[in-house]
Amino acid sequence: MVDRFLGRDRRPAVVPEAAPPPQLAPPPPALPPAEPPPAEPPPPAAPADPSSAPEGPPDAAIEAVWSRVQQARNLKRPHTLELLATIADRFVELHGDRLFSDDEAIVAGLAEIGGRPVVVIGQQKGADTDENIRRNFGMPHPEGYRKAMRLMSLAERFELPVVSFVDTPGAYPGAGSEERGVAEAIAKSVALMTRLRTPIVVVITGEGGSGGALAIAVGDVVVALENAVYAVISPEGCASILWRTSDKASTAALAMRMSAADQAALGVVDRIVAEPDGGAQADPIETATRLRAVIVDELDRLCAIPTDELVDARYARYRRFGAFAETGVPAARAQRQGIADRIRELRGIIGARREAERRANASGTR
Repeated sequence: MVDRFLGRDRRPAVVPEAAPPPQLAPPPPALPPAEPPPAEPPPPAAPADPSSAPEGPPDAAIEAVWSRVQQARNLKRPHTLELLATIADRFVELHGDRLFSDDEAIVAGLAEIGGRPVVVIGQQKGADTDENIRRNFGMPHPEGYRKAMRLMSLAERFELPVVSFVDTPGAYPGAGSEERGVAEAIAKSVALMTRLRTPIVVVITGEGGSGGALAIAVGDVVVALENAVYAVISPEGCASILWRTSDKASTAALAMRMSAADQAALGVVDRIVAEPDGGAQADPIETATRLRAVIVDELDRLCAIPTDELVDARYARYRRFGAFAETGVPAARAQRQGIADRIRELRGIIGARREAERRANASGTR
């Protein structure tokens, strides 16, 4: 079948007598193989371009920033009440937000600093486990921010400066906090501080984390201790988003520029107060004494500025953050129809079809 498919004939063919093969000339003798030409020496290697090589952050820089983060989180670091014991000549704490309860993560009250009456607001962490649980590890609830706003309004009414101490990993994100409107409380606090008609001095003593810190950190001047940190998110949170692991927290801390020196270079922090050797926890009284001198100096300067100029300068200060430049005018985007316009258009189409059907039926009946 294969032969038939290929057009072959299976019958034996008559093979003619083969002619004698021609006599071939003997092959020429083989030539010896040619020697390869000598290899040229390779060209000299070009010097490496340092800009093209992948560069990572140096380990020394990562360790330096991460050590400051650990210093800011040190449990023995002095907190608001410990600092006020030296900074303030007198202090009377006020409690409650007059709406829900008293949040012990924020302390607030009336104080006297350098002979000047002021309103003091500050986030308070605990020195041990029991106090940390009672203070919620310095993470305020909505009622804590509403208590702070109540004291700010008192300060404006009685023309008292406000001194705010920031030391929190962030606002408390629990279910109860969300149910009582922690985001709304933070937003209202920020809005109130931007237009408060009285001087505001902000002191970052430890962690300044996210909106929980910003809620009481809008001021005319921002002072930070040497080992304080200030950022929109914790290094662990940033690393979990970018690298899907918190093991890169130290690298994230460097990239976020969250140290006091970096924040001063960005213009977010105005003054940095040096800490004693070993950090603020090594000598809390000396740390508070240095802070007191800076706070008194800033209060004297700010209280001499007219109120209208003070509020305008505060507004301009925060408008300068995140400056950008427009490189071109974007094309106008087509206006999208709202849901009401689309419903009206659809009703018009349906009505027109029904009218056409009615006329067709009427003409057919005739």
